[in-house]
Amino acid sequence: MKERSSNTQAPEHDQPGGGAALLILDMINRFDFPGAPQLEPRALEAATAIGLLRRQFEACALPVIYVNDKFGQWHSERAQIVHEVLETGNSVARAIKPSDGDFFVFKPQFSGFYATNLPVLLPKLGVTKLVLTGVAADICVLFTAADAHMRDYALWVPADAVAAECAERERWALEIMANSMGAQTSASTELSLADWLRGET
Repeated sequence: MKERSSNTQAPEHDQPGGGAALLILDMINRFDFPGAPQLEPRALEAATAIGLLRRQFEACALPVIYVNDKFGQWHSERAQIVHEVLETGNSVARAIKPSDGDFFVFKPQFSGFYATNLPVLLPKLGVTKLVLTGVAADICVLFTAADAHMRDYALWVPADAVAAECAERERWALEIMANSMGAQTSASTELSLADWLRGET
């Protein structure tokens, strides 16, 4: 088993492609917005699947990247945002809090690629395959998947590792990602990371 470094410094130059990364979208979240009472319990369920995927990535020494809103706090840093959310006692953040070896990218809008350093970071890590997880399936996950698809990333969006305010919106978003973006949407209980990387889908 490879040992995953706790150093989140990326290489200076782009690396050969073929690698994969786990993206965790907006799970460090206060859930203090309209619709949050419906979304939060579904996000907590998704956190269990994300945790299992995360352990698979760590075992393979592959990068885990949090892509998160700043909640309007443009002078805040990763540690402050994570601390403030954890201080609220939020069960989702506690279940899926970042470790020292994880990358953390702030985003100003829905897509993880819009006005962020993600398009620069991924090539430096040699990433051409993305596993998208988090919330909300029909907004930030969907927009990030669309931008990733336009950049020719192979996508897996595990159905049990994303959440929306209701099951219908989750299904709608997953259908779009599967049918229009070629994303694999099998649940993490139905497909392992190793099998997906080998193309055994």
